[in-house]
Amino acid sequence: MPDLAEPLSRLIGEFKRLPGIGPKSAQRMAFHVLRASREDAEQLAQALLDVKDKLSLCSLCNNITDSEICQFCSDTNRDNRVVCVVEEPHNILGIETTRHFSGRYHVLHGALSPLRGIGPESLKLKGLVDRIGQGEVEEVIVATNPTVEGEATAVYLARLLKPLGVRVSRIAMGIPVGSDLEFADEVTLSKAMEGRREM
Repeated sequence: MPDLAEPLSRLIGEFKRLPGIGPKSAQRMAFHVLRASREDAEQLAQALLDVKDKLSLCSLCNNITDSEICQFCSDTNRDNRVVCVVEEPHNILGIETTRHFSGRYHVLHGALSPLRGIGPESLKLKGLVDRIGQGEVEEVIVATNPTVEGEATAVYLARLLKPLGVRVSRIAMGIPVGSDLEFADEVTLSKAMEGRREM
């Protein structure tokens, strides 16, 4: 890469650190900021600072919020009897886009991974156990990712929560709609067979 002025080079370097941004994308973004007005650059900078300064975790479910309780926990129309457990806050967005879930959420902020030193104590489990202990929760839907870590977390949650008297279910996994069986791997196909339902 040719030598660039230090501030521009540094901005490109910072953009490259973002997930999914390669060198070319980082350059395009940096040159876009350079061409933008000072006001636009200040708005971008302020938005970045606001994300760090004005957001925190919901005191009930650990979702990201700009108040003490997130929009899902404060919504009185949601069903308190069903809690969907996800690994990260951004997983909630995918579930919400379906418009088929009207219960509550609980965010673990990770998944069990002994190889990376992430055990049960690293996850936000206490609040979930406390919520179940209050007696209103009837079902916990485990919506962790279909990875080795996500599966281990799902099994751990089932063993932890079933003795508390709640129904623990796992989201179905298998062949995505619109795909072709010949491209599915054996694990995906086996999960699809396990999760089959009567028609």
